Amino acid sequence: MLPFSAAADRNKDVIRDTLQPILKNRHQVLEIGSGTGQHAVHMTTALPHITWQCSDLSENIPGITERLNASGNARTPAPLALDVAEAPWPLPAPDTSQAFDAIFTANTLHIMSFGHVEQFFGRVAEVLSTQKGVLCVYGPLKYGGDFTTESNAAFDLQLKDWNPVSGIRDFEALDALAQNAGLTFSADHAMPANNQMVVWERQ
Repeated sequence: MLPFSAAADRNKDVIRDTLQPILKNRHQVLEIGSGTGQHAVHMTTALPHITWQCSDLSENIPGITERLNASGNARTPAPLALDVAEAPWPLPAPDTSQAFDAIFTANTLHIMSFGHVEQFFGRVAEVLSTQKGVLCVYGPLKYGGDFTTESNAAFDLQLKDWNPVSGIRDFEALDALAQNAGLTFSADHAMPANNQMVVWERQ
């Protein structure tokens, strides 16, 4: 049976609708933490002009490969083993001189340590196009240190109980890292289940 994420399936359409205008004039997407590969299949079906490069930790690559072999297409190349803490990040094949013009990640920054979050933004700066590059981050956030809902506060406690280095991140901290990486805040979209889609762009 193919690996499956119920959350990815529930939110795929609203993520597609939010990403569609952002990716209108972009073509090479790198997804960090692809999980099951469901986003790649759904987005490339809806947006035929994009190539969606999956990536994840090496232990998750076999499951993503299985899904892409079953339901992927010519614009869902083989997934890349990628650890945000390890440099360098890969560039798109076959032209390795071409940077990605979009990077997307969903429900990852609250799982990894904040040190890895810092490395994430640093590496994004290395591989994202300087022309029209855009970074889209989906997941729960805090603002000014405050949770947006009581359920997110409870979720944060669950995350820390699972792993003390995990936790819902402050928008302001992420925005500071983005600015240091040469990115400018562009938009913050409210999403279902108390999530956000935050967008930063190269200017």
